[in-house]
Amino acid sequence: MLLVLSFTSLATAAQDLEDLDSLLVDRDLDNYSFRLFTNYKSNKFSIQNSESKARFVPNNRHGLGLGIANKKIIVDIAFNPKNANKEATKKFDLQGTTIIKNRHYSNIYVQTYKGFTAKNNFDEDAEFISDLRSISFGLNYLYTFDDIEFSYALLKAGLAEKRNDNIFMTGGIGLFSGFDYFSSDSSILTEDTSPYFNEEGSIKRFQGVTIGVLAGFISYFKLPENITATVNIMPGMGLMYKKLTVEGKSYTPSNPMLYKLDFLIGLGYNFDRYYVSLTYSNGLYTTDFDYDNRYRLNLTNAKLAIGYRFKSKRKTY
Repeated sequence: MLLVLSFTSLATAAQDLEDLDSLLVDRDLDNYSFRLFTNYKSNKFSIQNSESKARFVPNNRHGLGLGIANKKIIVDIAFNPKNANKEATKKFDLQGTTIIKNRHYSNIYVQTYKGFTAKNNFDEDAEFISDLRSISFGLNYLYTFDDIEFSYALLKAGLAEKRNDNIFMTGGIGLFSGFDYFSSDSSILTEDTSPYFNEEGSIKRFQGVTIGVLAGFISYFKLPENITATVNIMPGMGLMYKKLTVEGKSYTPSNPMLYKLDFLIGLGYNFDRYYVSLTYSNGLYTTDFDYDNRYRLNLTNAKLAIGYRFKSKRKTY
């Protein structure tokens, strides 16, 4: 019996490894490419009431880097040049998307930022707040009604689409969850901006945990001159447990609703062994803090990549 169980376990493990290998490993050299890219990443948030808005924006948002891509996965490593005329934001920013077995779209982000420039819409001077820290991480999952790997991953990796359809559209449903946090040693509002808000707007710490549902619309277009395009839109709504600390007290807002809108626009161009891909994505999250104060989180990721495939692209008909 022990011998049978041992062989069964080994067979199961071998099958699991085989499934994992087929899921993550691309053995076709034609699909591999080396990439150079420039990107723009930002985790910015704002507090606003009916008349005033205070925005908190990180510095050194642009990056340069290199990477490698295939049909299964894209690995890019970026470096953020510092502007000598601006104080630097310390950050770790990881954003990734994968599509498993063509119908399971997953997006994850992990971001920690320290140091934000406080801006506003009422003509007060901007000020850098070095002790303002923000932490955000989350997961989006969408099950699509049709295969979608070709409409997104192949565009970013510079691979040709083998289908004959010039236009493809599909939808999906899914879930999302996340954690959001920011804090400062004192109020996030400066002496010049605090008069434009009530006492509850002078927030020292915020933390929130969210779970919700989302829907998705994903489209793919073949354009002339070897140009491809994709447009993805994913609205959602959920419940957020929120806790805020202001001067002298802590409270939980009465309205737990959170609304979000994620969208991505991508363009790709192929010529012989080379390709160019441009993608821009944005995630908008908004919720109510009570006392006429609202919170908005904006996650932005834009990337321009130029790639070189290791072997010439095979013609498809």
